[in-house]
Amino acid sequence: MRVVIGEDEVLLREGIAHILARDGFDVLATVSDAAQLEREVARHEPELVVTDIRMPPTYTDEGLVAALRIRRTRPAIGVVVVSQHVQRRYASELLEGGEGGFGYLLKQRIADAHTFTADIRRVAAGGTALDPEVVSVLVARASRGASPLGRLTPRQVEVLGLMAEGRSNAAIAAQLVLSEKAVVQHTSHIYDALGLPVDADDHRRVLAVIRHLQAAVPPAR
Repeated sequence: MRVVIGEDEVLLREGIAHILARDGFDVLATVSDAAQLEREVARHEPELVVTDIRMPPTYTDEGLVAALRIRRTRPAIGVVVVSQHVQRRYASELLEGGEGGFGYLLKQRIADAHTFTADIRRVAAGGTALDPEVVSVLVARASRGASPLGRLTPRQVEVLGLMAEGRSNAAIAAQLVLSEKAVVQHTSHIYDALGLPVDADDHRRVLAVIRHLQAAVPPAR
């Protein structure tokens, strides 16, 4: 699995490269700004890009803008953005920014190397990986007011959150110590409650759930 990494903090950049290389990834390039990132992606055509959101020169959203451009122009490349903060806008822009796999993870997750690399591989395979804190924000905001989420049991809300993170039925069952049959029953109820079509494809169902959560957020007052 070939990857290009964009991160302006040297220690974190080298740390990500070390974790991925140790897990069998071929790290083609590590760069410190968004312009370099796009040049290296064009040069190497990797399967995956991992990039910080805030990068030089302004440290606002250069990395995100580069990630979105890569998603639009090279949809076969999986894109994972990492950040220190949860911003719902970032998840929304990534969701609508292209067709390939994508992820939005908080930097503190990188310390859990096993989970981090599993999320990275899921995105490289065309799937989705959203940080649990990002999902918590989406679910909490979507639950305000007269939301269909109010018809879900606490367990079903847990399952919904794990679905939005990009997890398969098998992974959800393992984490919640349930049978896969029980997870299927919970997801069926979730589809009914949210008015979503049943879809056996993991990636499409994740996108449907995330889009519902985004759309259900009440407007700011």
